[in-house]
Amino acid sequence: MTTVALLGNPNTGKTTLFNELTDKYAYVGNWTGVTVEKKVGQIRHSNTEVIDLPGVYSLSPITKDESVVTNYLLRDSPDLILNVTNASQLKRNLLLSIEVLELGVPVIITLNMIDDLKRSGHYYDLKTLSTELGCPVRTSNARNKEGLPQLKADLVQNQADIKPNSPLQLNYPIMVSQAIRQATKALTTDYQVDAKFARWLAIQYINDNKVVRKYAVAHHLKPLLSQQAYYDAQKFSDQIFETRLSFIEATLATATEQLHSTKHVAITSKIDKVVTNPILGLPIFAGIFFLMFKLSFDWVGTPLSHQLDKLLSGPISTWANQFLTQVGALPMLRSLIVNGLIAGVGGVLTFIPQIFTLFACISILEDSGYMARAALVTDRIMEMIGLNGKAFIPLIIGFGCNVTGIMAARTIEQPKERLITTLISPFMSCSARLPIYSLFVAALFPRNQAVIVLSLYFLGIVVALLMAKFYHVIFRAKEHSVFIVELPQYHIPKLSIVWHGTWDKGKGFIKKAGTIIFAGTVLIWLLSNFNAHGYVTQIDHSFAASLGQILLPIFKPIGITTWQPISALLTGVLAKEVISSSMMVLFHTANQGALIGMIGGSFTALSAYALLVFVLLYIPCFATIGTIKSETGSAKWAAYSVVSSLFISYGLAFLIFQIGSLLT
Repeated sequence: MTTVALLGNPNTGKTTLFNELTDKYAYVGNWTGVTVEKKVGQIRHSNTEVIDLPGVYSLSPITKDESVVTNYLLRDSPDLILNVTNASQLKRNLLLSIEVLELGVPVIITLNMIDDLKRSGHYYDLKTLSTELGCPVRTSNARNKEGLPQLKADLVQNQADIKPNSPLQLNYPIMVSQAIRQATKALTTDYQVDAKFARWLAIQYINDNKVVRKYAVAHHLKPLLSQQAYYDAQKFSDQIFETRLSFIEATLATATEQLHSTKHVAITSKIDKVVTNPILGLPIFAGIFFLMFKLSFDWVGTPLSHQLDKLLSGPISTWANQFLTQVGALPMLRSLIVNGLIAGVGGVLTFIPQIFTLFACISILEDSGYMARAALVTDRIMEMIGLNGKAFIPLIIGFGCNVTGIMAARTIEQPKERLITTLISPFMSCSARLPIYSLFVAALFPRNQAVIVLSLYFLGIVVALLMAKFYHVIFRAKEHSVFIVELPQYHIPKLSIVWHGTWDKGKGFIKKAGTIIFAGTVLIWLLSNFNAHGYVTQIDHSFAASLGQILLPIFKPIGITTWQPISALLTGVLAKEVISSSMMVLFHTANQGALIGMIGGSFTALSAYALLVFVLLYIPCFATIGTIKSETGSAKWAAYSVVSSLFISYGLAFLIFQIGSLLT
């Protein structure tokens, strides 16, 4: 089996290229010691395995995620490295390429997103680049599959022609070169380290690569350890960076060709002057999200959801009941399947159109290039609370799932900033809350569904930002991460990429329907059909009713006057989607329309909104709690998140209902 390591900066189209080369990845796991996703795929009809390494800007890691790449190069030996670069950001991307080329492993560099470069009116002489860098240079556009046959041929058929590179040797300053030479000689002579690897180790160690320095300590490499103070005192790392940058500038100046003038870059610049404007940027951001919710809850998602509900609660539910009756199924089993599983799980599945519509909108924003602008626009707000736009990216990701949002916070360098972002991420309204929003806005706010849901999303953001400011003061966070974001040129979203992104985000919801929601539905059915004396026919005598009635006095101040929503909220700790399925079971209906009518009769507009605020902010689901524990390394922070979110959610819902009651 031939191993190809896919390596490059973030936002170079590396993942898209990986999916196209491997016809979707075959294996997903975690890298040893960290929870970073490891993707391994195989090029079809070949013995070539492709490993997708996390995107990094340098082999000198800042975060735990980035250390995965350096550790991989230290411990494993791929047969070939495919270095993916953004053709229009080549100057910065080549800083990583040089570090890889100095290793001496066979390397192919592909200039991805080549269409963006051409639209800018520039091009590179590939032969010149190949000569200067000492490796094959190709072009590709993963979005349109341009250049992929050539890359596949390079990776599969012509690997005999890709010979090990002579390590790229830059003309470092005399003192740096002497230090590299002396360290290399000592490592090869005294420790029998391969000459190529020894030279790369020396360069990385001198360049203050923390992972390589730990490696040197672990392997007792005294030629490096004994000179550390000298390397740092001479500031060799600065000289190495300057030499690399000068080499890149000279190489690109030689290889750059002017093709033609174009209006595309000018158009992108003109659009950015509006959408990233300090005054207009935030209203545009809010307007785009409002349009997303109109599509999801008014124009597309809800009408499709109603049709799916008619199918599940009508013909399917009726057929299942008749079939079970004909085969002589026990009434209790018939109740479990029809009133429990079909009503509960089926009731949640009816919200798939709304959720997939929302995810499709987010995928369109990502593929068009707007999401990077959203992070830039919000950077100004984040700075006011002591964070930056880099912290807002996990929050945006949290709209899909709080778990992935929290995991995305690993890219934040400063520990206190990372902890703050982790603690505020659960306040982001994840997709799991959408089904319960849909029920209540349809029941109490039929003409303003998009506005109400949008207000909840923005309320979650406001609470998160206020808590971030509070934590920033309490933790006395003084060090700040540096926010760097690439603003890619705008693209017309590609249908295949939008669908792939939508499916990747939404498939987890369907998977939950068959696992957690299934289990939660069975649990709530058992609680609503049994008490201490056994099976009951009256739900008011069940465990669920007893528990809800015990807690009812606590929830009355926020407008809840019946026990069913309280029992449903308790199951939401498993997963927020279970709340909707629990409501279906507890109100004994498989029809979404009937449930909406029951909710409308049990709540006022004010009490319904207070409940939705509580659902938005209260205890995170089990998966999120577990992620907080693993990311912070402490069960105390996970417990704190549970307690603090419960107090915040109840307090805000209490204020909304009580103040609203006084004003109405």
